[in-house]
Amino acid sequence: MSQSRTQMIAMLKEVVIPKLKVAGFSGSFPHLRRQREATIDLLTFQFSRWGGSFVVEVASCPAAGVTMSWGEHVPPKKVTAHDISYRLRLGSNPPKKADHWFDFESATYGDRIYRMAAEEVLQYLPQAERYWEFQR
Repeated sequence: MSQSRTQMIAMLKEVVIPKLKVAGFSGSFPHLRRQREATIDLLTFQFSRWGGSFVVEVASCPAAGVTMSWGEHVPPKKVTAHDISYRLRLGSNPPKKADHWFDFESATYGDRIYRMAAEEVLQYLPQAERYWEFQR
């Protein structure tokens, strides 16, 4: 794993994960979930294989977990956003299908780029909350 990715993960754990935990999420990086009465809210961080950026994917599934198309059941404590076919990438514009990546490689900002990217994720959490509310 690259040094920049390691620094970005550390900053996400410092800035974003505590806010998610306060909001009721459990799990560990990169997969978090929040159990609701009828649904589970899912959030996953996914890094680019080429480095320097990541996406935050959010999804929802029934409270009992999800059964995959081949019959495998993923229980509530193991399900992740990657197990759900319809999911939203934070910062994207769903009607236009535009993708949004959080960039953390910029010589202009130096090491501040990690905090800036983590704080950008926080700015998009209301979009996730609207998505989850719509899925209920």
